[in-house]
This record gives sequence, structure tokens and C-alpha cells, in this order.
Amino acid sequence: MLEFPQRGDERGHLVIVEGQQDIPFDIKRIFYIYGSDETVVRGQHANRKTEFVLINVAGSCKVKVRDGKGNEAVFLLNRPHTGIYLPKMVWKDMYDFSRDSVLLCLASEHYDAAEYIREYDEYLKFVNEEER
Repeated sequence: MLEFPQRGDERGHLVIVEGQQDIPFDIKRIFYIYGSDETVVRGQHANRKTEFVLINVAGSCKVKVRDGKGNEAVFLLNRPHTGIYLPKMVWKDMYDFSRDSVLLCLASEHYDAAEYIREYDEYLKFVNEEER
């Protein structure tokens, strides 16, 4: 989990996120997910090269991460000044979105469909082969 600097006064809050300072990479792509509800599961993939930071800037959602070796964790993203760092080659599922959820995603790489692993069995095979 990452916590980002906040500034604020009676006018509201300002959250600052800078590449190579608050997150461990240069930001090459930004996208956000909204309009999903509690029944939707997003993600369901791993990336060979891309690292991510996920920040729920409004509402809340959960993020389940797995490393393919039996370790998994679930994170609740519900504060706009905190996020989760996801290194390359972790399986991610985002789910349980509140109605007002806006999930901001900062990526270390430009989009490349070829670097996505979208089948969990293929991911497990790839992770286990890397260890050899």
C-alpha cells in the first residue's frame, strides 16, 4: 500500500502523485474504470512488463492479487490518498465496486496486448517455468 501527500484547507483537498517519487516508475499510461457495480470483476490478468499503481479516487473497490505460488492478498481501496503498487507478473482481480467508484490506474508501460496473460492456467505455467 502507498500513501500519497495531501494538501488541503477549507476549500478541499489536493493529492499529489509523482512518477519516480511517490510511485516507483515513470508513468506512461493512465486510465480509469467507472460504472462497474458490485457484481463485476475487472482485471483478471497478469502483465509480463507493466507495473501498476491503483488508486480509488472515489468510492471503493477491492483488489485481489496472487503471485502464482500460493500467496494472495485482498486490499480494500477506499481512500483517495492511498493506492496499491502492483509489480509485473502478479495476477489481479478488481471487484466489489461501489456505485460511485472511480478506479485510477497508473501504468509503467504503453498498452501492448501481447504482454497480457489472460488465462490463469497459462499464468501459473509461465510463473512456474520462470523459476527453473
